[in-house]
Amino acid sequence: MKQDYAAIKALLDDRVEKYNQPNFIPNDPVSIPHRFTKKQDVEISGFFASILAWGQRKTIINNCLKLMNLMDNAPHDFILNHQEQDLTRFLGFKHRTFNDTDLLYLLHFFRWYYSQHESLETAFTGVHNEIKAQKDRLSYFHDLVFSLEDAPHRTKKHISTPARKSACKRINMYLRWMVRKDNNGVDFGIWNIMQPADLVCPCDVHVERVARKLGLITRKGMDWQTAEELTEHLRVFDPTDPVKYDYALFGLGIEEKF
Repeated sequence: MKQDYAAIKALLDDRVEKYNQPNFIPNDPVSIPHRFTKKQDVEISGFFASILAWGQRKTIINNCLKLMNLMDNAPHDFILNHQEQDLTRFLGFKHRTFNDTDLLYLLHFFRWYYSQHESLETAFTGVHNEIKAQKDRLSYFHDLVFSLEDAPHRTKKHISTPARKSACKRINMYLRWMVRKDNNGVDFGIWNIMQPADLVCPCDVHVERVARKLGLITRKGMDWQTAEELTEHLRVFDPTDPVKYDYALFGLGIEEKF
């Protein structure tokens, strides 16, 4: 990477400028939380949009819109105030292998969590910000979600954890939405305990392919350590906001077939 450092940085900076723009929003799952202004609605809708973000983007967005409609387009209020009979509307909901069992459990978890806490950020950092390493934060979140006694084993595959060596693409994307701060209008920047410098780059197949071509990934396979390797290289370009380059890598991969 050293010999091409300036050229790679110039390419990536240019593409961040190009793709980190409001016109990125409509065709991306991030459009779902952009329908809301209340912090908790953004958190909840963003969580489901990220968890369901696999497959064709159009299908992802349509299923997320359907899910928000089922929550009366007020997810936080619905989660806290629904009656038992209101849950029957979710029976039959499906997105790929994510089904109503998974959905009903996560609604149950959110009700438990939001009845005690104001923001989902502390589900990652701990209430007293005692969990500092990003790897540990994702593991903590996973374990907290599945800490209730009726947690279905099958739902665990939908929430990744570094403890299973996963690259945690979808959760890292969710954290980018919630934590990154700029004036470009795509990411929300509504969380303040975690900092943009803490984030790990979401690694989907497009990002991975471009990163390997640019020499930003040398490790074989795609796991948590690979995502960390990529992020370390991106920190050389911008130590305070390495994950902004997710836009460049994703855009180069999916839009430009780099």
